[in-house]
Amino acid sequence: MTSRLSSVRLAAALAIAAGFTAVAHADDATALNAAAKEPGAVVTASGLVFKSLKEGTGASPKGTDVVKANYLGKLPDGTKFDASADHGGPISFPLNRVIACWTEGLQKMKVGGKAKLTCPSAIAYGSRSMGPIPSNATLVFEVELVGIN
Repeated sequence: MTSRLSSVRLAAALAIAAGFTAVAHADDATALNAAAKEPGAVVTASGLVFKSLKEGTGASPKGTDVVKANYLGKLPDGTKFDASADHGGPISFPLNRVIACWTEGLQKMKVGGKAKLTCPSAIAYGSRSMGPIPSNATLVFEVELVGIN
C-alpha cells in the first residue's frame, strides 16, 4: 500500500507543479487516496486508480481499437454527470479519442470485464470544465467493456 500512496502523492505533486490550484488537488488527493485503499486497487504511473470489479474473458483492446462500452461517470461526491444508459446503452468510440484515463484503463480490461477507474484531473479534463464537470476534477467511472469493434 505504501507504493500506491506514493504514486498518488507523486501524481498530486506533478499536478501541482503543472499549475493546478491547491484546493483542486486537496480534493483529488482525498478521492485518489480513498480509491487507492480499496482492496484490489492498483495505482498506475499516471495516477489512474484501477480496480477490477469483474474479470473479463475476451481480448484486451489496443490503444488504437474502437471499443464498445457501458459506463457510469460520477464526481467523487457521488454526483452523476453521465452514463451510457442515458444515451440508449453501450457506446462505441475510438480508444485513442477519449480522455487518457479511459485509453489507459480500458486497455487493462478484457471483453466482458467491469472496472472502476478513478481518474486524476491531469488524465481527465485537467483545467477545462466540461458541462457539469468542474475544472480540475477527479472523475470516477464504472466501465464495462462490451466489445472490440
